[in-house]
Formats: sequence, structure tokens, C-alpha cells
Amino acid sequence: MSTPLRKGYTTGVHATIAFAKALEGVLHTQNYCRVVTHKLDNDDLDVTKGCEITVTLSYHKSDLNLNAIPHAPYTLGSLQLFAGKGVGVVTKEGLKPPKGYPAINPTPLEAIAKHFKKHYSSTKPLYGSIGVTNGEAIAKQTANAKVGVMGGISILGTTGFVKPISSSAYLDSIATELTFAKANGYKKVVLTLGNNSLAWAKEHYEMGQIVEVGNFVYDALTLTHKEGFSSVLFVCGIGKAVKIAQGYKNTHNRFGSIDFEALKTSIQAQLHVTIDTQTTKTVKGITTQLGEQKEAFYTLLTQKSTQQLQAWFPSLEVESMILS
Repeated sequence: MSTPLRKGYTTGVHATIAFAKALEGVLHTQNYCRVVTHKLDNDDLDVTKGCEITVTLSYHKSDLNLNAIPHAPYTLGSLQLFAGKGVGVVTKEGLKPPKGYPAINPTPLEAIAKHFKKHYSSTKPLYGSIGVTNGEAIAKQTANAKVGVMGGISILGTTGFVKPISSSAYLDSIATELTFAKANGYKKVVLTLGNNSLAWAKEHYEMGQIVEVGNFVYDALTLTHKEGFSSVLFVCGIGKAVKIAQGYKNTHNRFGSIDFEALKTSIQAQLHVTIDTQTTKTVKGITTQLGEQKEAFYTLLTQKSTQQLQAWFPSLEVESMILS
């Protein structure tokens, strides 16, 4: 019997709960309060799981430990909410949090504002910050710097839940990069799978239009279409291209393996070459058997993978680039 996968909560939910507790503390002590919480572990692919989130509220701004990058606070009634150390500051246009403000997404910000308005009736100014321990180091594993979020991570959250397997934190990152690319005037977006694909894309396109999508082929195209792009270039290695051509919407192994017998049949029918799938179980291994037909195989695979992507999203102009 399989073990149920664990769900977790977003950084936004943790920050909102910590804020509520900090506000309760300030109202009772009439001084200042600092609340520390740890983002619950879960079975999602999320670099922020287990991180330490700190919310500080005080009547004195000097009590706050802030991100050193100059920024404006969110003004929520009598509250000024800053980016604490480890939470990023937005330095470029194109994101939901405005340029020059803490990288706190609208949903958790609205939840914090609603709670504050309900429980704080005084006109006495209050200062607050949301920080993340080692947030700057964690942010290096994300695309924050690329889209202009500097000095820490973003406080994210839409539904509140981080769902296992769906990897909503990764998809949030993809969505953010696409929004950024669109806002900065790019007409074409380049989606890459894997380090080699990313390296190739960097040599031929601008970073602002390149988005790493991991194994999330269909999800990334869904977000691309939703953002309003009409043209997309998909860059990947030959193994993942075979999976796409065979109809896999996610190329991770847990979603299925390459059907080598189907691949053998296709090569025989299209290229008139008989390959031995018993001696090798890798696509690159198969290419060594193709001889002079290797380039023809790449051309065939490019056509088939592009056709599959186009079939999923007929309104998108899709190109494929397969790297050897």
C-alpha cells in the first residue's frame, strides 16, 4: 500500500498566520512582537520547504531587520509592511508586486491587510516586516534574480496549498517568468528542458524570454497560451523529444517510460532502418545504429514532437529544437 503524499502550505499562508500571531502579541503587550514559523515539509519539489519565516511588528521601525535594498513599504492603513532580511525586493517591471516594493504576492498581501483592518483600530503607526532566514541563499535556486527580485525569496501563494506532484511552486515560477517576458515586450518565448537546452538558448536568445520548464511540457504550454504568447520555441534533448512525440505531457520517469518498440516500428516505417532495441535502452544508443540516417532521424523526431505540441495547442505557433 502506497503512503499518501503530504500536502503543505505556501510561504504566503505561513507568513499570514505568523502575522496574525504577531499582531495579537503587539495588541497585548503594546510594544513589539516577533513570530517565527517553519514552512511545513511536504512531497512537493519546493526549495522553500522547511525554511524559517519571521514576522516582526513594532511601533519602532528600528526594531525591524530589513532587506538592505532600498524599497517602499506596503501601506495597509496604519501599518507599513517592509521586506525583512531574506525576502526579496522587486527591482524590475513586469511582476505582480510593483517595482520598488517587497516581493509579496497579492493574495497573501490581501489576507494580511484584511486581518489587520479587522483587528487593529488605532491610528498609531505600526511597522512590520516579513523575513526568511537564509533567504538570499535559497533565492539562488530560483529565477528571482532573472526577473528582478533581489536579496531574497518571494512570498507566494494563490490557493494556499502546495500540492504534491503538481509542483505548484515550480509552476508558479514558470508563470512568473512568462508574465515578466510578456510585460517586457517579448513576442516569442523559449521553453527549455535541461541544462544543455538552457545553455544553447542563452547563446541564441535573450535571458528575459527564456523559461526553464523542467519536465512540465504541457503545463508550461498551458501557461504560455494563457499569458497570450502566440509563438514558442521548445528546446530539449533527444530523449525528452521522443517522449513528447509519444504523447507524454510530463517527461519525468514517474509518468512513464519511452515505448522503444513503438520507436523501432516508426524508424522502420519512416527511415527503412531496422534497429536492435534489445542491446540498448537509450535513445542516444539507438542513434549510433542509424549510421547515415541519424540526421534524418533528428528531422523526423523534430516533426513528430512539433506536431504533438501543435495538436495540444493549435492556436500556438510552435517550433522545436532538438539537441544531440
